[in-house]
Amino acid sequence: QVTLVESGGGLVQAGGSLRLSCAASGRAFVGYTVAWFRQVPGNEREFVAVINWTGAMTNYADSVKGRFTMSRDNAKNMVYLEMSSLKLEDTAVYYCAAGPRPLSSRSYDYWGKGTLVTVSA
Repeated sequence: QVTLVESGGGLVQAGGSLRLSCAASGRAFVGYTVAWFRQVPGNEREFVAVINWTGAMTNYADSVKGRFTMSRDNAKNMVYLEMSSLKLEDTAVYYCAAGPRPLSSRSYDYWGKGTLVTVSA
């Protein structure tokens, strides 16, 4: 069993930056692909970014490509999402998800409870 806890959300002005963190406990991320998703209330959950176990491979949604960077520190059981040039439409609850999945997967075994990012004008 893996417990994921997101942090780093908050209120930021458009054009600003935030770094989200996802901490794993209970079982290390060993061998797990980790992804970030986001959801606006009333909308479907949206894929944001994904990283493979070694951190050598990443993939991003077109809407965040060039603005967001995902990384991981397996020694610390941490995954990060650096967000820059934030836009109003980036406002959402951001979720971390993990599992023994291929990079192309959008279905994961473990999910965090989310952290809210609000981008203001």
